[in-house]
Amino acid sequence: MKNRNPLRSLFVAFLAFLPASTLVAGQKDKTLDIYWIDVEGGGATLIVTPEDESILIDTGNPGVRDPERIHHVITQVAGLKQLDHMIITHWHSDHFGGAAEIAAKLPVINTWDKGVPKLTPDNKPNDTRFLLMIKPYKEMKIGKRNTIKADDLLPLRQPSRAGAPRLTLRCIAANQIFTKQKPANAPAAKCEDIRLKPKDTSDNANSVAVRLDFGPWSFFDGGDTSWNVEGELVCPDNLIGGVDVYQVNHHGLDRSNNPVFVHALEPTISVMCNGRTKGCMPESFASLSSSPTIKTMYQLHRNERKDSENNTDSKFIANLHGKGCQGNYIKLSASPDGTSYTVTIPSNGHSQTYKTKGQ
Repeated sequence: MKNRNPLRSLFVAFLAFLPASTLVAGQKDKTLDIYWIDVEGGGATLIVTPEDESILIDTGNPGVRDPERIHHVITQVAGLKQLDHMIITHWHSDHFGGAAEIAAKLPVINTWDKGVPKLTPDNKPNDTRFLLMIKPYKEMKIGKRNTIKADDLLPLRQPSRAGAPRLTLRCIAANQIFTKQKPANAPAAKCEDIRLKPKDTSDNANSVAVRLDFGPWSFFDGGDTSWNVEGELVCPDNLIGGVDVYQVNHHGLDRSNNPVFVHALEPTISVMCNGRTKGCMPESFASLSSSPTIKTMYQLHRNERKDSENNTDSKFIANLHGKGCQGNYIKLSASPDGTSYTVTIPSNGHSQTYKTKGQ
């Protein structure tokens, strides 16, 4: 048959002469990549290791929108064909809701959660909605289901490049049971400044919290860990240690982001997975703004409530307008030796490189 598209043939021929590493996302530069996917105030953080092993922490809301956005980033942006690890931090639908739809779209090898409760996780015995909401998660087809607990390490493949730093993802907390390992040289929290809020009886307080280390570089994701639990994680001892990147707890709601906690982590940047009107609240914004170490505060969305003063600079926001939102993501790439990292917002062309702490 006569070729009706000569330009396409030329392009295919060009691809054939490219090295294989050019065609496989992530394997060429051996960086560690993180994508904060916009699920409109839910949670969905994709980590891609230098060996192209993938970890999705939380899965956004149920329905079509969030699973499609997550699937797009996994397959079209990161160029992956499967999800190696899915971590669910807690049992609220904006964190586990999209799991079944994602598992229907591509293979999921492992799930990691803190155990599925038999009844509602929020101490509301008359609320039967959870049993219906969790049904797709319990019935979805995946490779292996795992229960994660404090001090567990995810079984990740180490970078194969000679001299590459060690990669670890360790569970710091789950179901309010904390790590027994005290990190060396952890910044001391100002525990004398701790103040308590009413006890959180929801599953937010039970969130899985993890720390990711790539040589000298580090990242903390605490799901929706709430205010009083945050205080326990750093007082009397800082059980997390200092980190380079802090994913803002609970989308920036004021039920989380205890300033004593935020300051004890001494992050260089923060990334907030907020929505147009969800998160980025005054007290949380003040905790971040008052941190002596944070150089840049990133947001997935511009706060469009009346308290618009609680916004970072617009060049650090991926989605500025709620109506017709395109679901823009934020990406971080840690260098192959872990000594620096670059944050980009492809939708607006922002790119900024930071040195890893201590470098």
